[in-house]
Amino acid sequence: MVQGLLGQVKGCSYGWILGMGGGCWWCSQLWARCPVCPVCCPAQPAKPLSAPRNRLEGKVLETVGVFEAPKQHGKYETGQLFLHSVFGYRGIVLFPWQARLYDRDVASPVTEKSENVAGHGSKEVKGKTHTYYQVLIDARDCPHISQRSQTEAVTFLANHDDSRALYAIPGLDYVSHEDILPYSSTDQVPIQHELFERFLMYDQTKVPPFVARDTLCAWQEKNHPWLELSDVHRETTENIRVTVIPFYMGMREAQNSHVYWWRYCIRLENLDSEVVQLRERHWRIFSLSGTLETVRGRGVVGREPVLSKEQPAFQYSSHVSLQASSGHMWGTFRFERPDGSHFDVRIPPFSLESNKDEKTPPSGLHW
Repeated sequence: MVQGLLGQVKGCSYGWILGMGGGCWWCSQLWARCPVCPVCCPAQPAKPLSAPRNRLEGKVLETVGVFEAPKQHGKYETGQLFLHSVFGYRGIVLFPWQARLYDRDVASPVTEKSENVAGHGSKEVKGKTHTYYQVLIDARDCPHISQRSQTEAVTFLANHDDSRALYAIPGLDYVSHEDILPYSSTDQVPIQHELFERFLMYDQTKVPPFVARDTLCAWQEKNHPWLELSDVHRETTENIRVTVIPFYMGMREAQNSHVYWWRYCIRLENLDSEVVQLRERHWRIFSLSGTLETVRGRGVVGREPVLSKEQPAFQYSSHVSLQASSGHMWGTFRFERPDGSHFDVRIPPFSLESNKDEKTPPSGLHW
């Protein structure tokens, strides 16, 4: 199994242990073709992608697969195996989503808008279509990414007769097209996840050789409104890039009122070499009902992650509920530099929109 996925070559900006056998610690670990690492690995013929069982104990390498060239055009198909270029885990594509990416770093040159309830005096941003993928994460790699990301899960509202407010399906993530490093494998069960054999089956006549079962198609169709990501928001402040993806989860009745729920996934990336640490969060949450809530607190999800050149990214998910069918969120993260100084990083404003045609609650794994 792939171990040490968070290893980093000194002087290399990439956060996963891949390479082409260029002689560095990183590359000698996996002996694989890395199409995007010119720093460590000069071009040479592709070799099998391998993984050390345990370098410290001197055990032999174990072959995982062979790298493929990343797609510059088009999208990856269901069943595509990949390594995540930032978080280093192995995964497999379930299906693609077409999202609207609102990147405030490449905003259209229009007149500045005035300060309003949905933002902080920023520019008009036009969305562009961008491909994301619903994926399964290999359970063996979760321990190696725990310091850089929550073990991602998709959360659902429980059914009305369920005592739980939320439940989660672990090991599901949303991955941007550029984060996928594709590889192939002859292993008929290359990913360890409880849903792998329930959703996919091996067919050696297909490329890739893992095809969707009827259960995957039924699950996608039934839960489409709560699985699909539609908007992605991105903004960079002082070389810290914040990406936000909101998801509508549904509505529940509570004490004679309607409560609408959303999940949002946030990724923080340090694009510089200076080490910084997230210390505080400051949220502003506006509801269509007319309320404006301020939330301040230490860190995020009980963590104060350090973003360094070796581990430049951190990802987490959280939830918000409103007593209105729509609203907005925006805010800042406060970071600390090694010298003790602080700076604020903007969280791009994003809308919380509900599905007004909602008729049935999400069903998770109920068929």
